[in-house]
Amino acid sequence: MSLQLALFILFGAVSAVSAVLMITRENPVISALFLILNFAGLAGLYLTLNAQFIAVTQVIVYAGAIMVLFLFVIMLLKPEHEKFFSIHPKMKIFTFIIALIVFVQLVFMIVFSQTLKSNSPDLAASIKAGTIEEIGKQLYTNYILPFETAGYLLLAATIGALVLAKKKFE
Repeated sequence: MSLQLALFILFGAVSAVSAVLMITRENPVISALFLILNFAGLAGLYLTLNAQFIAVTQVIVYAGAIMVLFLFVIMLLKPEHEKFFSIHPKMKIFTFIIALIVFVQLVFMIVFSQTLKSNSPDLAASIKAGTIEEIGKQLYTNYILPFETAGYLLLAATIGALVLAKKKFE
Protein backbone atom coordinates (compact mmCIF):
# COMPACT_ATOMS: atom_id res chain seq x y z
CA MET A 1 0.00 0.00 0.00
CA SER A 2 1.42 3.35 -1.04
CA LEU A 3 1.61 6.39 1.22
CA GLN A 4 -0.85 8.26 -1.02
CA LEU A 5 -3.44 5.49 -0.68
CA ALA A 6 -2.93 5.30 3.09
CA LEU A 7 -3.38 9.06 3.45
CA PHE A 8 -6.45 8.97 1.20
CA ILE A 9 -8.02 6.28 3.39
CA LEU A 10 -7.11 8.19 6.55
CA PHE A 11 -8.51 11.52 5.31
CA GLY A 12 -11.59 9.78 3.91
CA ALA A 13 -12.24 8.10 7.27
CA VAL A 14 -11.76 11.39 9.13
CA SER A 15 -14.18 13.12 6.75
CA ALA A 16 -16.81 10.39 6.98
CA VAL A 17 -16.65 10.04 10.77
CA SER A 18 -16.68 13.79 11.37
CA ALA A 19 -19.66 14.17 9.02
CA VAL A 20 -21.62 11.56 10.96
CA LEU A 21 -20.63 13.12 14.29
CA MET A 22 -21.59 16.55 12.97
CA ILE A 23 -25.17 15.58 12.19
CA THR A 24 -25.69 13.47 15.31
CA ARG A 25 -24.63 16.05 17.92
CA GLU A 26 -27.36 17.97 19.72
CA ASN A 27 -25.17 20.97 20.52
CA PRO A 28 -24.82 23.10 17.37
CA VAL A 29 -21.46 24.53 18.43
CA ILE A 30 -20.00 21.01 18.72
CA SER A 31 -21.55 20.22 15.33
CA ALA A 32 -19.83 23.27 13.85
CA LEU A 33 -16.49 22.10 15.27
CA PHE A 34 -16.97 18.68 13.67
CA LEU A 35 -17.78 20.50 10.42
CA ILE A 36 -14.41 22.26 10.65
CA LEU A 37 -12.75 18.86 11.13
CA ASN A 38 -14.66 17.64 8.08
CA PHE A 39 -13.36 20.59 6.04
CA ALA A 40 -9.81 19.75 7.13
CA GLY A 41 -10.28 16.12 6.09
CA LEU A 42 -11.61 17.22 2.72
CA ALA A 43 -8.60 19.50 2.27
CA GLY A 44 -6.38 16.49 2.91
CA LEU A 45 -8.31 14.50 0.33
CA TYR A 46 -7.82 17.29 -2.19
CA LEU A 47 -4.08 17.24 -1.50
CA THR A 48 -3.89 13.51 -2.18
CA LEU A 49 -5.73 14.14 -5.46
CA ASN A 50 -3.11 16.76 -6.48
CA ALA A 51 -5.51 19.71 -6.23
CA GLN A 52 -3.39 21.99 -4.07
CA PHE A 53 -5.29 25.21 -4.82
CA ILE A 54 -8.65 23.69 -3.93
CA ALA A 55 -7.20 22.31 -0.68
CA VAL A 56 -5.83 25.70 0.37
CA THR A 57 -9.07 27.42 -0.64
CA GLN A 58 -11.05 24.83 1.33
CA VAL A 59 -9.17 25.68 4.51
CA ILE A 60 -9.07 29.46 4.06
CA VAL A 61 -12.59 30.05 2.80
CA TYR A 62 -14.67 27.34 4.44
CA ALA A 63 -12.85 26.41 7.64
CA GLY A 64 -11.89 30.04 8.19
CA ALA A 65 -14.43 32.57 6.99
CA ILE A 66 -17.61 30.55 6.56
CA MET A 67 -17.30 28.73 9.89
CA VAL A 68 -16.75 32.02 11.73
CA LEU A 69 -19.99 33.23 10.16
CA PHE A 70 -21.80 29.99 11.09
CA LEU A 71 -20.62 30.19 14.70
CA PHE A 72 -21.62 33.85 14.88
CA VAL A 73 -25.13 33.04 13.63
CA ILE A 74 -25.40 30.06 15.98
CA MET A 75 -24.47 32.23 18.94
CA LEU A 76 -27.00 34.89 17.92
CA LEU A 77 -29.87 32.43 17.49
CA LYS A 78 -29.38 30.77 20.91
CA PRO A 79 -30.55 27.34 19.75
CA GLU A 80 -30.43 25.62 23.15
CA HIS A 81 -34.23 25.52 23.27
CA GLU A 82 -34.60 23.89 19.84
CA LYS A 83 -35.12 20.11 20.01
CA PHE A 84 -36.15 18.95 16.54
CA PHE A 85 -35.85 15.19 16.99
CA SER A 86 -37.56 15.12 20.37
CA ILE A 87 -40.57 16.88 18.84
CA HIS A 88 -40.63 14.69 15.71
CA PRO A 89 -39.47 11.15 16.66
CA LYS A 90 -40.62 9.72 13.30
CA MET A 91 -38.18 12.07 11.58
CA LYS A 92 -35.28 10.30 13.32
CA ILE A 93 -36.38 6.97 11.82
CA PHE A 94 -36.80 8.56 8.39
CA THR A 95 -33.33 10.12 8.48
CA PHE A 96 -31.80 6.80 9.58
CA ILE A 97 -33.43 5.01 6.62
CA ILE A 98 -32.19 7.66 4.16
CA ALA A 99 -28.68 7.48 5.64
CA LEU A 100 -28.72 3.67 5.35
CA ILE A 101 -29.78 3.87 1.69
CA VAL A 102 -26.98 6.34 0.90
CA PHE A 103 -24.46 4.17 2.77
CA VAL A 104 -25.49 1.07 0.81
CA GLN A 105 -25.13 3.00 -2.45
CA LEU A 106 -21.63 4.17 -1.48
CA VAL A 107 -20.56 0.64 -0.55
CA PHE A 108 -21.96 -0.65 -3.85
CA MET A 109 -20.03 1.97 -5.82
CA ILE A 110 -16.79 1.26 -3.95
CA VAL A 111 -17.04 -2.53 -4.27
CA PHE A 112 -18.00 -2.63 -7.95
CA SER A 113 -15.86 0.24 -9.23
CA GLN A 114 -12.98 -0.23 -11.63
CA THR A 115 -9.53 0.89 -10.55
CA LEU A 116 -7.92 3.63 -12.64
CA LYS A 117 -4.49 2.92 -14.05
CA SER A 118 -2.11 5.69 -12.97
CA ASN A 119 0.10 5.34 -16.05
CA SER A 120 -2.17 7.50 -18.21
CA PRO A 121 -0.65 10.55 -19.93
CA ASP A 122 -3.51 12.69 -18.63
CA LEU A 123 -2.30 12.23 -15.05
CA ALA A 124 0.64 14.61 -15.47
CA ALA A 125 -1.63 17.19 -17.11
CA SER A 126 -4.16 16.94 -14.28
CA ILE A 127 -1.43 17.38 -11.67
CA LYS A 128 -0.16 20.47 -13.49
CA ALA A 129 -3.69 21.88 -13.88
CA GLY A 130 -4.27 21.87 -10.11
CA THR A 131 -1.34 24.11 -9.25
CA ILE A 132 -1.83 27.73 -8.23
CA GLU A 133 0.55 28.88 -10.98
CA GLU A 134 -1.50 27.22 -13.73
CA ILE A 135 -4.81 28.48 -12.32
CA GLY A 136 -3.42 32.03 -12.14
CA LYS A 137 -2.07 31.81 -15.68
CA GLN A 138 -5.44 30.62 -17.00
CA LEU A 139 -7.35 33.29 -15.06
CA TYR A 140 -5.21 36.18 -16.30
CA THR A 141 -4.84 35.01 -19.92
CA ASN A 142 -7.76 32.94 -21.21
CA TYR A 143 -10.42 33.94 -18.68
CA ILE A 144 -9.58 37.59 -17.98
CA LEU A 145 -12.95 38.94 -19.14
CA PRO A 146 -15.12 36.70 -16.90
CA PHE A 147 -12.67 37.25 -14.02
CA GLU A 148 -12.87 41.04 -14.33
CA THR A 149 -16.66 40.89 -14.80
CA ALA A 150 -17.02 38.93 -11.56
CA GLY A 151 -14.84 41.51 -9.81
CA TYR A 152 -16.99 44.40 -11.06
CA LEU A 153 -20.19 42.57 -10.05
CA LEU A 154 -18.84 42.06 -6.53
CA LEU A 155 -17.80 45.72 -6.39
CA ALA A 156 -21.28 46.83 -7.51
CA ALA A 157 -22.92 44.56 -4.93
CA THR A 158 -20.69 45.97 -2.18
CA ILE A 159 -21.46 49.56 -3.15
CA GLY A 160 -25.18 48.72 -3.32
CA ALA A 161 -25.09 47.16 0.14
CA LEU A 162 -23.33 50.23 1.52
CA VAL A 163 -25.90 52.58 -0.05
CA LEU A 164 -28.80 50.54 1.33
CA ALA A 165 -27.23 50.35 4.78
CA LYS A 166 -26.53 54.10 4.83
CA LYS A 167 -30.18 54.91 4.07
CA LYS A 168 -31.30 52.86 7.07
CA PHE A 169 -29.01 54.76 9.42
CA GLU A 170 -30.22 58.22 8.37
